[in-house]
Amino acid sequence: MNEEEIKLIVPRQEGQISAMFSRGGPREGAGRKAIGQTRKLSLTLSEPAWAELENRCRESNQTKSEWIRELITNYFAAKTDRQEDL
Repeated sequence: MNEEEIKLIVPRQEGQISAMFSRGGPREGAGRKAIGQTRKLSLTLSEPAWAELENRCRESNQTKSEWIRELITNYFAAKTDRQEDL
């Protein structure tokens, strides 16, 4: 790498230093927009359950995260609807 391939840029936050490469790299506003807070979760399932999850994801053309997120969201919505009916 030579001097022409790296540029230092003004940091967005105090105490941070950023380097900008002359090719590629993140651009302001680029990338997938966040839909919420990301937290890591470990999930233990039996082999048949994993196989079923993978089949359902493939059938619905969704990632595991998308499928599980939809499942949880629908569950919460249905639970709220049931509570309102009481």
